[in-house]
Amino acid sequence: MKYRMLLPLLLSVSFLFFFSGCGDPDAKNWISLFDGKSFDGWKISENSESARIENGAIVCNGTRAHLFYDGPVMDHNFKNFEFKADVMARANSNSGIYVHSKYQQDGWPDHGYEIQVNNSQKPSADGTWYEYKKTGSIYAVRNTFKQFIGDDEWFTMRIKVVVPRIQVWINDMLVSDYVEPEHPVRPSEPGRVLSSGTFAFQCHDPNSTAMYKNIMVKPLPDDADPGEIVTPVVDETYTTLLNMNHDNYPVIDFHVHLKKDITLDMALAQSMRDGIMYGIAPNCGLDFPIHDDAGIYEFIESMKDKPVYLGMQAEGREWMDLFSKEAIAKFDYVFSDAMTFIDHRGKRIHVWIKDEVEVDDEQKWMDMYVEKILGVLQDEPIDIYVNATVLPEIIRDRYDELWTDARMDKVIKAALENDVAIEINDRYRVPSATFIKKAKAAGCKFAMGTNNRNAEELKRLEYCIDMIQECGIGQYDFFMPRPADQKKILSR
Repeated sequence: MKYRMLLPLLLSVSFLFFFSGCGDPDAKNWISLFDGKSFDGWKISENSESARIENGAIVCNGTRAHLFYDGPVMDHNFKNFEFKADVMARANSNSGIYVHSKYQQDGWPDHGYEIQVNNSQKPSADGTWYEYKKTGSIYAVRNTFKQFIGDDEWFTMRIKVVVPRIQVWINDMLVSDYVEPEHPVRPSEPGRVLSSGTFAFQCHDPNSTAMYKNIMVKPLPDDADPGEIVTPVVDETYTTLLNMNHDNYPVIDFHVHLKKDITLDMALAQSMRDGIMYGIAPNCGLDFPIHDDAGIYEFIESMKDKPVYLGMQAEGREWMDLFSKEAIAKFDYVFSDAMTFIDHRGKRIHVWIKDEVEVDDEQKWMDMYVEKILGVLQDEPIDIYVNATVLPEIIRDRYDELWTDARMDKVIKAALENDVAIEINDRYRVPSATFIKKAKAAGCKFAMGTNNRNAEELKRLEYCIDMIQECGIGQYDFFMPRPADQKKILSR
């Protein structure tokens, strides 16, 4: 009788033991840092009332404060590790998780890196600041600008540090991957480097609410393998891109093609290495691989859970007749150019194909071309006008002569009136600085893009950087994709 009563108890214990981690060989390596009930092992700076515990979660809401782990695990000093927590942010909230940090009583932490938590924070009340850096960014170093997580939605953030590398996952999607160079460029924030330290949760402001629970760490040995890495070369372009990320520029190449020798995995690795977020844009139109709604939906599904923007390159002037509004709206943005059209002879030409373009009278041809551009800007629901001002090869060396002030002004006026951003194109190195300065003075928005035909052409936006510096383009002079319910195609 005694053994019969004991058997169910043993089975119950075995069942609980199995589902509490025995079934997962890795589970025993994770250590909880938060008991869900108290701040034992945690120490808050500045304003203690800004952090509280509700329903087993730490709630960060209130005047600036930082809640530092100060407990016994590894004597709160971690070098290599994996960290994970379930996170939720309310609408219009800003917060973050610091790694390799140190307790300080006042101010924003001087040491370590912040992993951003910001799904949808709106511009500041005075309109002088808008935080482009979204959830999953390694703040100011490797930024992601697209919102991948909804407000009021629990998700798991996992952070892995194996010096000199930091990786960040949202659920199972790798969104940031940064390899720190031997001599990091940190002129104004020398402590923002990898060393060792503790974790901290950020209470950003009274209007921000973020919650953290199931907070776990898995310490890794000091000689842990960081995986296959490429240590970046700290040259002038690298430093400029890093400073742009720091200064809140939306460093995005909206015009990236997966063609020939560049796969999505290769593009993602290059994007994270260089600190440039990519917008992957397939060609959509007559005689292109994507020419109907089915092609769009297949592409969108293939890019599910990928940390990129998705752009539609609308080809030809009949593209709106090939696709439904609902399918087009699945893209984050739409762009086109005027490089495909029916010319004065009734012939369909592609401006970039030398043998298709005939120019008998340069001035008449330019007037015709400008009218084609105006038609695109005025009649097509696009967000970005790309390859702006590109000329056919036969007259390309006369660019400054043929792009007169009057012609530039017409294009700029149409772009502004129709809320179309102008691409600064890295491959063609257009528009000219003269055009860009005019467009900026008029109030136009800009976008950066490459339009690569292969991997070799997908570089680091060097021409865009030159134009930003020469023309004085600021952080808020750039286009950002519209919310899902505000797509231009839906209002037509």
